[in-house]
Amino acid sequence: MGNARFDAGTYASYALSTAHLDHTTKFKSAATPREMDPKMIKVRESVKSEANPHPTPIIVGLDVTGSMGPVVDACHRGLGTLFEEIIKRGPVTDPHVLAMAIGDMEHDRSPVQATQFEADPVVIGTQIEALHLERGGGGNHHESYLGPLYFALMRTKCDAFSEGRKGYIFTVGDEQPQTILTGKEIEQWFGDQPTKDYTAAELIAAVERNWHIFHIIVAEGSHQVHFADRTRREWSDLLGQRAILLKDHTKMAEVIISTIEVTEGRDKDAVAHSWSGDTSLVVRDAIAGLVPGSKSAGAGPVAL
Repeated sequence: MGNARFDAGTYASYALSTAHLDHTTKFKSAATPREMDPKMIKVRESVKSEANPHPTPIIVGLDVTGSMGPVVDACHRGLGTLFEEIIKRGPVTDPHVLAMAIGDMEHDRSPVQATQFEADPVVIGTQIEALHLERGGGGNHHESYLGPLYFALMRTKCDAFSEGRKGYIFTVGDEQPQTILTGKEIEQWFGDQPTKDYTAAELIAAVERNWHIFHIIVAEGSHQVHFADRTRREWSDLLGQRAILLKDHTKMAEVIISTIEVTEGRDKDAVAHSWSGDTSLVVRDAIAGLVPGSKSAGAGPVAL
């Protein structure tokens, strides 16, 4: 997928047509759409096309439990900025975005859902609208943030890897990290037949061969408000400086873009100052701990 291209005029018309909708009315699916169910998905492809000769896969996994509906809505509203600014700023080539919904595999009916990789924010926007925002979750102090990592490892085919380029994975939520993805959960929600459980560290080690992995901690989320220190500490222990605190969820697209820029070697102060007003402050705080890196080559998949 992802054969289209960003068009500012087309996106402006789409954004205007959905501007009056909020997260309580925009997302109407009552169950996981069949085409977004990982058990029904053989592969999601980010492959070369005439319009996008060097696609860069970007997965954004959004916590859709509890009070996180406004965060999904913010991502939906920020799609134009995400595509336009990545293309204009050029930290990576030809962005292909796939959105995922993250729930709780222990409690929910729709804990993992995935769109296609798309290069057009209107196309991906309509797919995001079809996600089931279950608004569930449980009292286990985590959501199933390992779902997108397993999906990336087992359900994606990306031409970037054969060119020695990594993709990007951003999970977004307000709860603590999931530490184990059990074989039972994999069988139930992905339809695979694993031989063991997998720790977060094992999945991260396998996935980061081809992907840069980040988690965005939403400071405004209800869990983060009550367990801020614990949540930040556990994410930092797991991902180090790749655990990013987002103080204003409406600036999610700008923080994702800025994180990519710094990862690709750009100076973080220059990146923060490239945005105006309050956005610059939110970005500055979010990327403060990042260390500018080089463009790491993918090394191929690792078998679990």
